[in-house]
Amino acid sequence: MRKIFMILAVMAAPVQAQQVASAEGGVLRALDKVSGLSRDVEMQRGETSRVGSLNVTLNECRYPEGNPAGDAYAELDIVETGEENRLFAGWMIASAPALSALEHPRYDIWVIRCTTS
Repeated sequence: MRKIFMILAVMAAPVQAQQVASAEGGVLRALDKVSGLSRDVEMQRGETSRVGSLNVTLNECRYPEGNPAGDAYAELDIVETGEENRLFAGWMIASAPALSALEHPRYDIWVIRCTTS
C-alpha cells in the first residue's frame, strides 16, 4: 500500500532535474524508544556505527549541489548485531523520514544532514 502511495506521489509531482553532490559523511539521529534517549551519530561514508543492538552503515550521503544545508538523502544498510538479514537497505530522505523508514520495535533512525568537511 505504501509503495502505491509513493508511486502516485511521484507521478503527480512535476519532474524537475536537481543536481546533487556527494558528501564525505552524514549525521543520523537515533532514538531508543524504550529509554526515550536520542543521540546524533556523525559518520563518514563507508563507516559502520553501532546504535544499541543495530549496526548502521552509511554508504552515501547526497545533498542539493551548492546547498550543503539542503535536503539530505542517505543510503543506509542496517542490520541487527549477530544477524545476517538486513532490517533496512535503501535511501532515507531527511525531509520525509516516514517515506522510507526503519521499522524496528525499539529503535528509530533517520537522516539529519550531510557533512562536507
